Amino acid sequence: MNILDIKSFLKLVEIQTKVASITPFILANLFLLYQYDSFNFVNFSLFFLSLLAADMGTTAVNNYQDFKRAQKKEGYNYELHNAIVKYDLSEKTVKKTILSLFGAAVLIGIVLFLRTDIVVLLIGALSFLVGIIYTSGPVPISRTPLGEIFSGLFMGFFIIFLAIYIHNLQLLNIFRESNQVIIEMVYYDIIKIFIFTLPLILGISNIMLANNICDIEDDLANDRYTLPIYIGKLKSLNLFKYLYYLSYLSILISVILNILPIYSLLSLLTFFLVEKNINTFFKKQSKKETFELAVQNFLIINYATALTLIIALIF
Repeated sequence: MNILDIKSFLKLVEIQTKVASITPFILANLFLLYQYDSFNFVNFSLFFLSLLAADMGTTAVNNYQDFKRAQKKEGYNYELHNAIVKYDLSEKTVKKTILSLFGAAVLIGIVLFLRTDIVVLLIGALSFLVGIIYTSGPVPISRTPLGEIFSGLFMGFFIIFLAIYIHNLQLLNIFRESNQVIIEMVYYDIIKIFIFTLPLILGISNIMLANNICDIEDDLANDRYTLPIYIGKLKSLNLFKYLYYLSYLSILISVILNILPIYSLLSLLTFFLVEKNINTFFKKQSKKETFELAVQNFLIINYATALTLIIALIF
């Protein structure tokens, strides 16, 4: 067995995929600066570190679960794309790494809670719980047709909501009065945030969907019954396409409702690049050759929007 070095650690946590969680965080703070006059650098830093540690821990758990549950271990590069097999890592080392990452995420999260309020604790704990059952337990969410929904909502919406809320904007307030627990919400602002996050929610869901489309045969062999297995490849590909179309529609609606600046209409020009990637993916669904197009589309759409927010902040 080999020891865990930097190279094997980065492969175990699939550092290249962290863009899916960091992108919502970046957009959240740009949106915060555009829409609100509030920023707390310490809370910003704590949330970023906790988010990164939790995301890396979740990915490591997913790789460990795949390693433990895999029934088909030859013939489709399993020994190359699973870090535990590729670097001959011991299970003990992997478990220690997972516990260390989750421990760091929890400790930093507690410090952030102590600096904010109960809302951060509740949403953070719920997100952490979903992150765990997403990749582990008797029936992990990632092995069910609900994987796309959970990954999109929790990584695309809740990350942004928390990233904005920690700057003490009081978008949501929970308190006890007599024998009642009262929840107060700034509905309009929460709805605005949700509409703003739709390209993120749908883009992250599509990354998961593309991954599952590419893995249909292997997932069947390993008893993973994901959404594409339930609805079929053709319907999955059409869903993949329409979710991007809905993303562009949500950007247009956001501009109309003054959630995004008028400059954000420029991000609609990226449609042609995204459409080209969609057509390429329709022709061939391969983890090695075309899966990355889903990640590219996610980055193209959302960083184009990020750029327009930066332009608005400057001018």
